[in-house]
Amino acid sequence: MGEATRVSLELREKKRFKTRSAAGTLAMGERVAEMLLPVPKMFVLRGDLGAGKTTLVKGIAAALGASEEEVTSPTFTLVHEYTGKKVRLFHLDLYRLETERELLTLGLEEMSEEQDALVLVEWGEKFPSVVERADGEIVIEHAGGDERMFYVRVKA
Repeated sequence: MGEATRVSLELREKKRFKTRSAAGTLAMGERVAEMLLPVPKMFVLRGDLGAGKTTLVKGIAAALGASEEEVTSPTFTLVHEYTGKKVRLFHLDLYRLETERELLTLGLEEMSEEQDALVLVEWGEKFPSVVERADGEIVIEHAGGDERMFYVRVKA
């Protein structure tokens, strides 16, 4: 059901961005942040290892008033929380999780229900329940060298 449901969801907005460096990805994160508001919202971040997911989150965090320098990959801790001026940013990495039961222990549902929460989930596509609950996705693809293509899709 998860895959069929995801395919049938209507997308309200689809934007495409291209960056040529990590600095470009940070700057683009500020533009993307506007598309993710108002909160509460949850987005899946899709991309291969090293695609730039955490770099994008740094740019989004900076745009929201959180410290860009504090943003690190949550690969081993699973969840990081950053406080912006009006938004709490939750950055999750589900790469190491394998079951819905493990997912439940993170409290993702509770995070996504917080009125001031923006939840960004790396590797969320591993779990149909996350994809179904998400308000959209950001897909990151290598475009050769340091170039990246970003596709921001928001559900209708």
